[in-house]
Amino acid sequence: MKIILASNSPRRRELLADLGYDFEVKVLAGIDESYPPTLPVADIAAYISRKKADAYRPTLAGDELVITADTIVVLGNEVMGKPHDATDARRMLHSLSGKEHHVITGVTVTTRDRQSTFSVTSTVEFATLDADEIDYYVARYSPLDKAGAYGIQEWIGCMGVKRIEGSFYNVMGLPLHRLYTVLKEYGVRPR
Repeated sequence: MKIILASNSPRRRELLADLGYDFEVKVLAGIDESYPPTLPVADIAAYISRKKADAYRPTLAGDELVITADTIVVLGNEVMGKPHDATDARRMLHSLSGKEHHVITGVTVTTRDRQSTFSVTSTVEFATLDADEIDYYVARYSPLDKAGAYGIQEWIGCMGVKRIEGSFYNVMGLPLHRLYTVLKEYGVRPR
């Protein structure tokens, strides 16, 4: 099978390569990532990943498999996607400071004839971050392309994450163990 990763995320590219797979990156523009307001929070990421996959399905050749994913951060009842700007990033990080939150990644593996969707949840606890630390991170890193405005593999994760329960790679945006297991079910092995 030829693997297509449908993501602009450099982290997802790096993680899939770390699993040992050869793949092509292909991103369709304009996919609607909205979800019904009544959808349970735990189902949002999987719903969006499936919606993305369905946009690719008609274009797949018989020997192609596409991987789509979506990650959200959940604090209480607030769903945090990617921040709109630096001010929104600071707001999100202030909200997460000193609190525990959940990171949910939904993944869909799709061929022309078959589709599997799953989601993985990890719990992350942040230390209390002061305004200078948040400003430092927002000014020097790229929080605008990350759910919840942070990358756990970056400075803020090194100094600010007190505890993580679950998959570290899920927090980065691709739950590798679970994805590897699903790809094996599709008969796909690393190179």
